[in-house]
Amino acid sequence: MNIIVCIKQVPDTTNVKIDPKTNTLIREGVKSIVNPFDENAIEEALRLRDIHGGKVTVITMGPPQATEALKSAIGMGADSAILVSDRAFAGADTWATSYTLSRAIKKIGEYDLILFGKQAIDGDTAQVGPGVAQFLDIPQMTFAIKVEVEGKKLTVRRHLEDSAEILETGLPAAVTVLKQMNEPRMPSLKGQMRAKKAEIIIWTAADINADPENIGLNGSPTQVVKIFTPPPRGKSEMLEGEHEEVSEKLYKKLKEHKII
Repeated sequence: MNIIVCIKQVPDTTNVKIDPKTNTLIREGVKSIVNPFDENAIEEALRLRDIHGGKVTVITMGPPQATEALKSAIGMGADSAILVSDRAFAGADTWATSYTLSRAIKKIGEYDLILFGKQAIDGDTAQVGPGVAQFLDIPQMTFAIKVEVEGKKLTVRRHLEDSAEILETGLPAAVTVLKQMNEPRMPSLKGQMRAKKAEIIIWTAADINADPENIGLNGSPTQVVKIFTPPPRGKSEMLEGEHEEVSEKLYKKLKEHKII
C-alpha cells in the first residue's frame, strides 16, 4: 500500500509575527514546527503501512528550510520525503498550493491513499486537502477520526459537530484527519539517526511540469490585501440581578449605544 502524506512546516504559534509591508509571516529567527494536525496524518500512514505493507512518502511545498519538517517525518518512520521548492511558488494561496502538490503527486505516480492534517495552524482554511483531491479527481473525506482499509475499499469515520458518520469509497482517495484519530509517536533514536543521513528529494516547478499561470502569486485567485492587529476591546460591564432586571438593563444599554 503506497501512502502519501502532505505536510506543512509552520511557525510556532507563540512566535507569529507579521511584516506590515508585505503582509506575510516573518519566518527569520522564528522557530518552525511540523503542523500538529499533520503529525496525526503521518502517524496514521505509518499505522496503515505496518498493517498492510507498502511505503509512506511525505511531501511538502516550501522554502529550503522545510527539509527539517520532512526529516522529522522520516524520524517518525516515513520511508521517503520530497520537498517541492521554487521561488516561483512564492505567494501561493490554497488554490495554487493544491495545484502544485497535485502536480508533484502525479509525478510520484502510483499511490493508494493521500493523507492530510485537517488544517494548518497558520492558516486554518482546511482547503488544501480537498483542493488536491479535486485536482487529482479522486474521492475525498474530511475530519476523519478512524480509517480502515480492506482490499481496495476505504472506510472512514467522520466527526461532525454533534454526531459522526461512516463513509465508504474505493481507492485511491484523499482523507484529512483530526487530532482525535491517534497519538503521534515520538521519533526513535534509530529514526533520528536515519533522518540525519536522509537525502531529501527536491523538485522545482519545471520538475513537476507545473503551469506557470497556476502557481505562486500569479496563480492565486485570492491575495492578502492587509493584515492588522484588531484594536483592544473597550471596558466590559457585568449586569447583575434577576433575569427580568438584567434584561431591562441590557435593553437600556443597547438603546443607549444605538445598537437597537
